[in-house]
Parts: sequence; structure tokens; C-alpha cells
Amino acid sequence: MTAIDPTAHLTAEQIEELGRELDAIRDEVIADRGEKDAAYIRRVISAQRKLELVSRGVLLFSIFPPAWLIGTAGLSVAKIMDNMEIGHNILHGQWDWMRDPKIHSTTWEWDHVSPSDQWKHSHNELHHTYTNVIGKDNDLGYGIMRVDEDQKWHPFHLGQPLWNFLNACFFEYGIAAYDLELGKNLHKRRRKNPEFRARAKAVGRKIRKQVLKDYVIHPLLSGPSFLTTLAATFTANLVRNLWTHSVIMCGHFPEGVQVFERRSIKGETRGQWYLRQMMGSANISGSKAMHFMTGNLSHQIEHHLFPDLPSNRYAEVAVKVRALFEKYELEYVTGPLPKQVFSAWHKVFRLALPNKQPKTGTPDREQDLIAA
Repeated sequence: MTAIDPTAHLTAEQIEELGRELDAIRDEVIADRGEKDAAYIRRVISAQRKLELVSRGVLLFSIFPPAWLIGTAGLSVAKIMDNMEIGHNILHGQWDWMRDPKIHSTTWEWDHVSPSDQWKHSHNELHHTYTNVIGKDNDLGYGIMRVDEDQKWHPFHLGQPLWNFLNACFFEYGIAAYDLELGKNLHKRRRKNPEFRARAKAVGRKIRKQVLKDYVIHPLLSGPSFLTTLAATFTANLVRNLWTHSVIMCGHFPEGVQVFERRSIKGETRGQWYLRQMMGSANISGSKAMHFMTGNLSHQIEHHLFPDLPSNRYAEVAVKVRALFEKYELEYVTGPLPKQVFSAWHKVFRLALPNKQPKTGTPDREQDLIAA
């Protein structure tokens, strides 16, 4: 964390009381889940599938500019809906309580090159358990960025604005790569590991399936509109990737969001885990349409506190969570999308440069950061 701990004023008893209050909020929503929530997700899935079908139908005539624009816009929105409000949240198990085998975290597969089972391991089990813990959370900087002033600087970091931009453009492939922990598994000996080879083959199969669907079958169905449909699909994937990356950056990387040392979570209590989620996340303010298009990850703080609660309930939960921030005198990091995007990118550029002196310089902290 930063040299000045924003939670230092809290006693151990207050932190555990905070945890109990958050547990009570979660229990209240769980007890209230019902048909209204189930109808919501079924309605969203139906709307997404209809929008994608209509958009792909329009793109059969994408040789005509109006059809290209309408079809590309519709397909972009459909892909964002599939990834954000539907796929991401179903794979979190938010709708498992419905016991619908078609809308369940164990059976759902999304429009993404990363197989759902691998994503669930890296995201649900690792990222949400070790949120913003350097050396434990692979989402923190995606292994290609310097994320803290105390992290040892290397000339490689000068290029991190470029690496981050390229990652944004091809974000689904970046996600697949770090789900595989590709960086540490490129070593020849590790590449021969049967478990890694099996996971790599699964990613390869999923990539082939996605490429065949988006860049072969649908363009071929367009006949004389083959090239324009190909361009439209590429554009829709690009838009989806840039949007998803921006939302996730805004939730994890703006100024004011804390990072943590590995040693800080030893013996971590339930209340301390909750506190880390609160201080390691940021929200995006905006309209209902904004919240929907982010998959309600504009309520990133609430999502990290309660990743298995239905996403359509985060707005009501946010009111109670924000009241707890005020009660315990903690900073609730939030702001409109342009502000949060600027803040996150400012941090990317700032940490690309060597700072004159580390903020703490403690050997244990430096070792944690080097290990990242």
C-alpha cells in the first residue's frame, strides 16, 4: 500500500464490525432473490441473442454503407452484452441459485477466446481472492506493467503505455494468455508440462472456433459482402475489447486505488478481506444505460465485495456500501467514465517512468514487488 495507510485509523474491532455489517447486506440480498431477478437475466439473454441475430442479418448486406454501420453497431453492442452483463456474471455463479442448467456457471460458454473454465480459475479463484496483491493477482498490470512506485523500474516499463494499448485492442487474447500464465510457462521445461499442454490445446480449440465463426462462416454467408462483413466483425470485436478493457482499467487502476503486499494478507480475517476489496477497487458513475453496458462493473467496489450477488442488485447495494465508507471514514473512489479513464491512463504513463525515490523502500516490500 501507499506510505500513508488510509485505513490506519481503524481498530481491529472496527474492521471486524465492518465485516459483519457487509455480511448482513449480502445476506439480505440473498434472502430476497427471486423470480424478478430470474426474469431479468432471461430477458437480457433473449435481447442479446435477438440483437446479435438481427445485426448479423443486416451484415449480409454490409456492402452497402448504411447496412455496415447499423450491423456493426448492433454486433458491437451484442458482443459487449454477451461478455459483460451476461457471460462475466453467469460465470461468477451469480445465477446458479436459479438451478437452470442453461444459465449456470458450470455449463455456460461465452463469445470469447478464453475457455470459461480457465477464466473462472484465474478470475474467480485468483483475482477475486487476492485482489490487488502484488505477486498473487495476475489481473494487476496483467504481468506487463509496473503498478506501484515501489516496484523496481526497468527500461522495459517505458513501453507500458504501448503494451497497455495493444492489450486493450486484443484484450480477449490477452486474457487467454494470462489465464494460461503464458509468461512463466514459456520456458521449455514448463511447456512440456501435461497440464499446461492440455490447457493450451483447449485455448487453441476455442480460438479456432471463434475465428471460424467470426471470420469465415459469417463472412462467407454474406457472399459479395464477404470483405465488408469481415471488416465489420473485426470492428465489433475491437470495440468490445476496447470497451471491456476500459471498464476493467477504471475499476482497478485509477489513482486512489490501493495495492497490497503479499505479507499483508497472512492471517487475513473476513473483515480484513472485505476492507481490501473496498480499498482495491473503484467505481464509475453514470446512467442506468452506462451501468448495464459495463455489466454493472461500474459498481466494481460492490462487485468485489459480493461477486456472487446478481449484478442487477448492485445499484441498491451501492447505497448501503457507500454509507459504510462514510461511517468508517474511508474514500469511496468513483467518478464519471472520462475522469476514471484519464486517471487510469495517467497512472500508466506516470509509472512508466522511474521515480526518484521509492516511497517506503522496505526490503520485504521491495522483494514482494520484484517477485511480481
